[in-house]
Amino acid sequence: MRSRRRLDMETSSAFLFFTFTVMLCLALPSSAADGSGYSNGASDEAPMEKAEKEALYSAIRGFVGDWWNGSDLYPDPCGWTAIQGVSCDLFNGQWYVTSLNIGPVHDNSLDCAAKPLFTSHLFDLRHLKSLSFYNCFVSPDQTLPSDTYWDALSGSLESIEFRSNPGLVGGIPSSFGSLLNLRSLVILENGLKGTLPENLGNIPGLQRLVLAGNRFTGPIPSTFGRLSELLILDMSRNYLAGQLPASIGDLASLLKLDLSNNLLQGKLPSELGKLRNLTLMDLRNNNFSGGLTQSLQEMESLEELALSGNPVNGELNILEWQNLKSLAVLDLSRMGLRGEIPETFPQLKKIRYLGLSNNSLSGVLPPDLETLPNLSALYVNGNNLTGEMKFSAGFYSRMGRRLGAWDNPSLCYNADELGPTGNFPCRVRPCGDEKLEEEEKEMTVGHISRGKRLGGDGDVGGNSYLLPPLGFPSNGVSGFQCCNFCVDVLLLAIVLNYFL
Repeated sequence: MRSRRRLDMETSSAFLFFTFTVMLCLALPSSAADGSGYSNGASDEAPMEKAEKEALYSAIRGFVGDWWNGSDLYPDPCGWTAIQGVSCDLFNGQWYVTSLNIGPVHDNSLDCAAKPLFTSHLFDLRHLKSLSFYNCFVSPDQTLPSDTYWDALSGSLESIEFRSNPGLVGGIPSSFGSLLNLRSLVILENGLKGTLPENLGNIPGLQRLVLAGNRFTGPIPSTFGRLSELLILDMSRNYLAGQLPASIGDLASLLKLDLSNNLLQGKLPSELGKLRNLTLMDLRNNNFSGGLTQSLQEMESLEELALSGNPVNGELNILEWQNLKSLAVLDLSRMGLRGEIPETFPQLKKIRYLGLSNNSLSGVLPPDLETLPNLSALYVNGNNLTGEMKFSAGFYSRMGRRLGAWDNPSLCYNADELGPTGNFPCRVRPCGDEKLEEEEKEMTVGHISRGKRLGGDGDVGGNSYLLPPLGFPSNGVSGFQCCNFCVDVLLLAIVLNYFL
């Protein structure tokens, strides 16, 4: 009896072991042989060509240094000894490198040597889809490989990124325009210079083009208008000059356009109005002139519009601003704009930031601006506004230092309505105080021009290293505390930073 019970137990144990083994085998991933497999260290028995493996080791060694011995450290780079920053795909039953990321992104990332080098072995990775370098080329005078090398990857590369490589100099290889599978080209904050290759406009499926923070010069190629699938175009913080090409209006899919901090000039092209899907347009700090173009009112998807720091001049009321119902950020400071503040501005119910400082605006400050439910920053300082500010005490309390109305000599507020403990608008005189009005007119220090007086600009481009103003009415708040909008400038910069 005891013998039979033992036999039953052994049979049961064997059955359980068999069942567990079968389930484990079924759970293991099978090797794909159709090119659809992916690995980042989860390989089983799939092989890797020796030439592919040696090309990977040699390419990495060029960037990291000769000390790096990949064959010993990572004998199976697409499998159980995966390399941080390297990804692979299966093609015809074998592993091939499809992504290579160099730079200190993670703790165990591939850090670059003091003088990293591009080797020809990099371009032997013929299945490479994504190539990225972050903070790798720090030492000066490192250039990108010549055109002939990049041609070898024209059939595979979909994404190229060079971020924060100040030592990377020279120009963009013209062969980048032959990488017809490219979807994303990011060359951000490097030391590259020269003119932009016109044939970048030949890449049919390009969706993101970021060339910001370099030293590029010359005009924006009109061929960029061919990039019909482009979603993001950022060429800010360069030295680009000339007029904005009319072909910019052909970028029908564009969502974000940032050309700020360049040397662009001429009139804003009316073709901008064709960008019906655009949500952000930042053209700050260029030399655009010739007045606002009426076609801006057709860009009904705009959420953020920043044109400050351009000598545009002309009338502010030329646009039907109420059409831009999605606007959350509107920065029109330092533009030489004339006329009255539009009565339609209170219809912009989503507006959070409204910057109109340092223009030549006249008339009264519309009291209905108080009804904007999301308004958190309003700067109208440095204009010729007149009359009484007819806002409630609650509005002054809500806005605090984010309401800038100083440097409007004929503008005043009703101190009686606010009471002794009210939130007075910064450096604005109480109505009826003629003596204070005279002191206000004498506040200019030396030959500091209008709009550059102590107290800052109230816009993104201005500095706000503030001193207590002369003749400021005593309300228990120092001039620095009252007028310090550094936090707000930083907030707007964050709002406008879409970039990547």
